[in-house]
Amino acid sequence: MARVKLGIVGCGNIATPYAKSIAAADGVEVAAAVDALPGRADALVAEFGGVAHPTLASLLADEAVDAVVNLTAAVAHAQVTRAALEAGKHVHSEKPLALRYADALELVALANERGLLLSASPATLLGEAQQTFWKLVRDGAIGEVRVAYAEANWGRIEHWHPTPLSILSVGAMGDVGVYPLAILTAIFGPIRSALGYATMALAERVDRDGASFTIETPDFTVALLEHESGLVSRVTASFYTTPGYQRGIELQGDHGLLWLPTWLDASSRLLLSQTGNADDYAEVEPLRPPYPGVDWSRPLVDLAAAVREERRPRASGKHAAHLVEVLEAIERSNREGGRVAVRSSFPQPEPMPWAS
Repeated sequence: MARVKLGIVGCGNIATPYAKSIAAADGVEVAAAVDALPGRADALVAEFGGVAHPTLASLLADEAVDAVVNLTAAVAHAQVTRAALEAGKHVHSEKPLALRYADALELVALANERGLLLSASPATLLGEAQQTFWKLVRDGAIGEVRVAYAEANWGRIEHWHPTPLSILSVGAMGDVGVYPLAILTAIFGPIRSALGYATMALAERVDRDGASFTIETPDFTVALLEHESGLVSRVTASFYTTPGYQRGIELQGDHGLLWLPTWLDASSRLLLSQTGNADDYAEVEPLRPPYPGVDWSRPLVDLAAAVREERRPRASGKHAAHLVEVLEAIERSNREGGRVAVRSSFPQPEPMPWAS
């Protein structure tokens, strides 16, 4: 099986976890890397192989690169993805696909025009715990699911992240809230309306080096969402609230409860109650032994398979664009008041073959 060769654009905090996962995965390999800061691409390829390029244009001209992995800061996502598609490369982008829905739509249209594949994070739905969670829903383990509660609270990331403003400026819902949003929409379909509330819990921050700075994007957001399927979901995202138990998804159905304590890890615990009483939650074994933690390469392996099989990737660009519209609707609702309609749609992904 020919390996799909990947060019990593952006060699910052998340690039090493991606590269480690790629190195251990089948069907993909790191072929090239580039970064705006001198030395970072060289360090990455020294450890994981490939060629360090001096510029994005140089990497995009490299015929050895089949697909680009866009790990730049969120503000650059749309620009880098557009350039890669125009250069004839398939693309997987970190989330969000773009900061504006109009830009996300343009990227989806461009990929379609060029006959290229576009995928985007979050893709933790592809993990073993998440796929088992989804299969339990499909199998009716808790009956008709009518309400979902999701927590995406990531605490004060400036205590550990080397460039916290690049994340904090996106907002908690845009950076971490999209993880449960991606899972819920993949399972239950597109969102049709959003009611949002956002505020600033702590504007004045101190980074890990002791430097003070101020954030301007709300660090605490709550969204009430109506899905096309009839599901009502409440998603909370915060860059103040300590994670603890505050980063999972609980589904409430006619015949029980289903809880995924963390939507991030493929090895998350999974608990089921078929009495409607959370005091008797029982552990559910995953469908196969789980990857320990987050397999960052999984959407890239799926993208490579989609190239070979001439199908859309499971973490599709169209799904990612829908999430950008949802984020815009939440922000608009907070700003203007009232419920905001969401009009876009997307083809729901297929389960992984081992989970179908």
